[in-house]
Amino acid sequence: MARQLTQKGLVILDRDGVINRDSSEFVKSADEWIPLPGSVRAIADLSRAGYTVTVASNQSGLARGLLDRKALAAMHRKLRRLVAAHSGRVDRIVVCPHGPDDGCNCRKPKPGLLYRLGRYYDTRLDNVPVIGDSRRDLEAAASAGARPILVRTGNGQETEAALDGALARTEVYDDLAVAATALLRE
Repeated sequence: MARQLTQKGLVILDRDGVINRDSSEFVKSADEWIPLPGSVRAIADLSRAGYTVTVASNQSGLARGLLDRKALAAMHRKLRRLVAAHSGRVDRIVVCPHGPDDGCNCRKPKPGLLYRLGRYYDTRLDNVPVIGDSRRDLEAAASAGARPILVRTGNGQETEAALDGALARTEVYDDLAVAATALLRE
């Protein structure tokens, strides 16, 4: 049975580099999971304004044996607890646990994680904001017919410098807080 969306609809966030600090060594524990300035409040603001806030994240550290599901769950509990402290909520978190060469359909840039969220909420992804920091986030959004939005945190500055083709017109914001403010003004 599909879950009910809130009045403003769905927004999908990437995790590492958008909500929390990314690491070339992978984020492997709740202690290493450190939110970026303003990101927790931005999620709470979106939630309180009527968005159904979700997270779609590649987590190849699972396939690589760098962390386990218990550690990942602890990170997500920390995220939810911090957002709840600002009277907001993260409604759903989906992850791709596969490695880059596993050939799955859920690892971004493929849109499988986004489609999973669409099925869960029984909604089309047309124009749903998908906020990420990498080209693969933007490509997954575009493939699903969603609205790609880039933030300059994480890998965002490098990604912005390389935008071309259809992605050259992608909305770009300094961070999640600024992107959320733009969405809230619509």
